[in-house]
Amino acid sequence: MIGPVGALRLTPALGTETARTSSLQDGAVAGSSFADALAQAASRTVGKLENAEQVSLEALKGNADTREVVDAVMSAQQTLQAAVAIRDKIVTAYLEVSRMSI
Repeated sequence: MIGPVGALRLTPALGTETARTSSLQDGAVAGSSFADALAQAASRTVGKLENAEQVSLEALKGNADTREVVDAVMSAQQTLQAAVAIRDKIVTAYLEVSRMSI
């Protein structure tokens, strides 16, 4: 499962001027919102996957239509693909930042 992104402790770089530092600190507040957005997106992804699983089980019991199962599974698949694409972009961005010279 995806852990909370808010656990990352991001601090501004040393040796920056005051105006830039204050804008970075404002960015830290925005980063908190970004972490919240990622956490909510991860929760929604897990929710859709659990819903698809539940609908599939209901279909096995004879309580759900095949169409409902296909809709739920396709929705879960699209959501999972989007989550994987976002994860890949975050990893790529992290690797690029880690390669920057100081």
